[in-house]
Amino acid sequence: MRYLNLCLLLLLTCFSAMPSFAQMTADPTTWKYEVKKKSATEYQLVFHVELKTGWHLWSVKPGGDGYQIPTSFKFDNNTGVKLKGSIAEKGKMITTAMEGIDGKVNYYAGNVDYIQNVTVAAGATRVTGKHTYQVCNDRMCLPPMDKDFVFDVTGK
Repeated sequence: MRYLNLCLLLLLTCFSAMPSFAQMTADPTTWKYEVKKKSATEYQLVFHVELKTGWHLWSVKPGGDGYQIPTSFKFDNNTGVKLKGSIAEKGKMITTAMEGIDGKVNYYAGNVDYIQNVTVAAGATRVTGKHTYQVCNDRMCLPPMDKDFVFDVTGK
């Protein structure tokens, strides 16, 4: 009986630790934020992303079977800031079939920029919000991650 209890405890320990392996992997992305002034009231907000080798980041339109988590951007409400169009992606998109996924998927490896054009009214100083993304390698996907962002548009 003691041997059986020891085996059950060992199995329980192994299985309870498995879901935490993905949690222990550090985020393989580096995000940098840049403001480019286009006119007195128009700006480009650029999200620069660099991925460690072997990792990829889903496109805003990842394709596939709908289970891929797209990179998304949520801007906080600010009456002094108006978004112009949707977010654009700039980088070398990879479109391919992946084992276990129905349909072709779209993702980026290496570097990618996400660009949002905005019009900023006088008196507005910051554009804030949150972006969500998921990174994967050839063995696993990390849980989706959220990061806050702040763009300072004063004095640009």
